[in-house]
Amino acid sequence: MPKLPVLDLGAPAPPWDYNPSSWRQRVPICLLATAGFLVASYMGLYQWRLIDDVWDPIFGEQSRRVLDSDVSHRMYRWFRVPDAIFGAFAYLGDAVFGLAGSTRRWQTRPWLVILFGIDVIPLGIVGAVLVALQGLVVGSWCFLCIVSAAISLVLVYAAYDEVWSSLVYLRAVWLASGSRRAVWDALVGRPVLVAGRLPSAAVPGGAQHRWEGAHVAPSR
Repeated sequence: MPKLPVLDLGAPAPPWDYNPSSWRQRVPICLLATAGFLVASYMGLYQWRLIDDVWDPIFGEQSRRVLDSDVSHRMYRWFRVPDAIFGAFAYLGDAVFGLAGSTRRWQTRPWLVILFGIDVIPLGIVGAVLVALQGLVVGSWCFLCIVSAAISLVLVYAAYDEVWSSLVYLRAVWLASGSRRAVWDALVGRPVLVAGRLPSAAVPGGAQHRWEGAHVAPSR
């Protein structure tokens, strides 16, 4: 059994020249997701009628019409909770997934990064669609809904690079090994015993990168 070297947790993640799993990258995402959670929870409290009104410095009573609209009630029938509360749970998931794992998790826990992306990216898309529906279908606007959608889209932009790095890594393992088992082991964080240097075709742009984790036990 070969001796397994220690991972450099701060190493750049191909195809980038920086580490998208670093705390400098992830802490702002978690703080922004927490802000989104608070905004969505506040609107959900109104939809549950736990508060009597919702604050809106620009559109005034239009916010209530949006939150009480047929679109909102339809989503309640689908999810069995108000759409704002559904969004609050999604933001909470963003914050929790953002805090989990080491600064090399794009390679040692790709499954976690991919779950993080599944939570972040659909939320951003749904937020943008709901804002469009406000004007096109409801005919009213909601200030906090727009704020929430803006937070969602910023999260998508801030998180996509880490998800992309994990997908590039898994693709590189596949091209280097040709083994589904090796890709599965890489996905769940098991050490993958393939060559330390992957072919240039494995990485967009043709650059060669040192993938220590291709033969290193993951850092927990």
